Amino acid sequence: MRARRLIAAASVAALAVLPLAACGRTSPDVAAYVGNTTYSIDRVDAIQAEAQTTYEKSVRAAAAQTGATPKPEQLKINVDRQDILNLLVGIDLGKRVAEEKKVEVKDQLTAEQLGKELGVPNTEYAKLAAEWYDLYLALEAGLPPADLTDASRASLYQALVKAGIAPAGWSVEEQRQQFEQATFTRQVSAVSVALQGEAEKLDVNVNPRYTLAVPALLQTQNGFRQYDLPYVEGGDQVTEVSTPEPEATPAATAPDAS
Repeated sequence: MRARRLIAAASVAALAVLPLAACGRTSPDVAAYVGNTTYSIDRVDAIQAEAQTTYEKSVRAAAAQTGATPKPEQLKINVDRQDILNLLVGIDLGKRVAEEKKVEVKDQLTAEQLGKELGVPNTEYAKLAAEWYDLYLALEAGLPPADLTDASRASLYQALVKAGIAPAGWSVEEQRQQFEQATFTRQVSAVSVALQGEAEKLDVNVNPRYTLAVPALLQTQNGFRQYDLPYVEGGDQVTEVSTPEPEATPAATAPDAS
């Protein structure tokens, strides 16, 4: 999901590419296996297609009120199949972690609210987005903060740079200094560790066409920004993922998180 400035939350993670062949689960029709659950490519495609169709109608309706004609690029939703799979698997794992850790999940965001804000009302995508962010907010608040390592800081930093939230070029020491001042980093790591453990326990496997990345949101001085934080090696195996170009960020500005 790449609605970069919308919704409210703070951050998380991504699951890795784990070869389907590792467990003999190699169906080309399956996007991901999570334990005994399968997520089909057809389902992923259908959710994304519904979101795209609904978004285009929303943009055209808004433009019609002013007599404007939207450009082709304005009609394309910034949500791809990768984003849909991220939500499906993230919700699956997040529910399991919440139950195991006895974390209470509250209804903070509604599908109606997000659907209207994102221009995709009454869609499964809106329902998935609302469900995931409720889960994430609960896990972020309910899990104890994690200790940071240079490796976890580097992964977080790279994700923030890729999303245009942090400037490129920080040394390891600069990453330590900047993230020590940002309280969100330990909570992000806590959720990442919990999801990673659940993925390993369930032997999560992903079609080579995809990686798995859980949407992460961070509150900055310019509003809420989204990024994807990988927490298991293997993301370089992705062959069919589109990522928006990073937006410019002042060179001396560190992420401002609460």
